[in-house]
Formats: sequence, structure tokens, C-alpha cells
Amino acid sequence: MNQDAINLSVLGLSVDFKPGADMKRVREAVRLLEERYADQEQRFSKGQTKDILLTFLALGLADDLLQSQKELAALRHGVHGLLSKIEESA
Repeated sequence: MNQDAINLSVLGLSVDFKPGADMKRVREAVRLLEERYADQEQRFSKGQTKDILLTFLALGLADDLLQSQKELAALRHGVHGLLSKIEESA
């Protein structure tokens, strides 16, 4: 990365972000990831590897994304229904 890149530590790894990145969102995402990682780390025995814990985190995030997509689809369906009713009454 170039010298203007923004570097953050994420779970002990150094990660560079491009200068145009929304750093507020990046920091919030890093905070969420580290919180979820810490939660998983406390739930499992010390024999669990970082890879396994990160896999659980990734699955949790994927599940959250899928649920958000379903909610968005339901909202869009509702909006389309309302628009249809408006068009019918016009």
C-alpha cells in the first residue's frame, strides 16, 4: 500500500486500508469482530485454534447478513405492494 494508507490492528494482525475508506465504519467493524472473537474465545476451551474461532465468527456474520437480506427483501416487497395500491387508487 502507499504511504497514505491507514493501518489498523485487527485481532493482532496489521491491516492496511485505502485512504478513501470510511474509517468510522471500518473501526466499528473491527470493534464488532474483536468483540465476537473475544466472546467465542471465552466459550471454547483453550484448545481451539484461531482459525476455528474465526470460522465461527465468519459464520455468525454470514448469518447476520443473510437475515438482513431477508428483512430488506420483505421491506421491498411491502413497498412494492404499497406502490401498487397507490397506483390502483390514482
